[in-house]
Amino acid sequence: MARTIATPTELDLVGPGRRDYLVSLEHDSIWGEFLIPLTVIVGPQATPGKGLVAFGSNHGNEYEGPVVLKNLLGEIDMDQVLGRLILIPVLNVAAFRAGTRDSSADDGVNLNRAFVDQAGKTPALAGITHRIAAFVREYLWPQVHVVIDLHSGGEVARFSPCASYHPLEDPVQSRQIEEAARWFGTPLVMVYQNRTPGLLPSEAERLGKITIGTDLGWGAAVSATGVRWGRQGVLAAAIRFGQLRGEISPIDHHADGSQRKVAIVERACFVPAPYPGLYQPLVECGTRVERGQTVGLLHDYNRIDEQPCQIQAGVEGIVVAQAWRARVEQGQHILVVGPECPWED
Repeated sequence: MARTIATPTELDLVGPGRRDYLVSLEHDSIWGEFLIPLTVIVGPQATPGKGLVAFGSNHGNEYEGPVVLKNLLGEIDMDQVLGRLILIPVLNVAAFRAGTRDSSADDGVNLNRAFVDQAGKTPALAGITHRIAAFVREYLWPQVHVVIDLHSGGEVARFSPCASYHPLEDPVQSRQIEEAARWFGTPLVMVYQNRTPGLLPSEAERLGKITIGTDLGWGAAVSATGVRWGRQGVLAAAIRFGQLRGEISPIDHHADGSQRKVAIVERACFVPAPYPGLYQPLVECGTRVERGQTVGLLHDYNRIDEQPCQIQAGVEGIVVAQAWRARVEQGQHILVVGPECPWED
């Protein structure tokens, strides 16, 4: 199947039917172009400003999202699409090409920190990563009301797999997002701090969109279960928000009632490494721990005969994430614990 190479202004995200594009953004350092794969399917009941967009590879070394969306490109029947679906298996093509979290081979920017004022509009913010953010803002946000941003731990952290969102002031939006997050079927639904500037999901939430993130794997690998949860979440959102015809049933932790909601909003949830060393976890992610419980050990091999530093939970709750690589840097969050919290009424 041949894809049409098109600039953003040449995209048709409105007309009925399916179109498979490579969206062209000028390359910064060679005589060439970055090409972002984008498929849009518009059904007979599509309405202005309504639709679903799903992104893979916001970070370039997180692979469940690209696999989920590439598979769905061949699975979704155009005749079953009612509204508007936009699927982008690889959003951050610069980082994906390098196999790194950030666009390290180009402008060195983290796309999930690039949704800042004037991104892609001023010389200081004119690299490829900020121009991808500008493309999403100008061309995609106006077409959709549901946003799914599929992440994994990459090489940074091992997670108890989760769907995620931020604390929101709008109770209706919050309930809609929580319900959509539950449909992924993951062990956890995570509400996380919203202090970090430039996040793609934060901007989508501020615009009033039903926005769900995920962490479906780790280690720059592909988790079969993570792919299953990602597929379920995208299809459930498309069906339940009227963009895709069909029925879908809950799976796994959503189906059996074992799904838990945690919040990693308070500073005490995060434990940074006090010095560089090797991190040894003592429990698995997803384990319930008490405040002050030793969850891991940090070894300093420059002081081989000294006792390791005990890494203790700052709050009572569920171990959401731990360092994935044994070797950690000073200040790196090596343990994240989330207190359990109630579901929305």
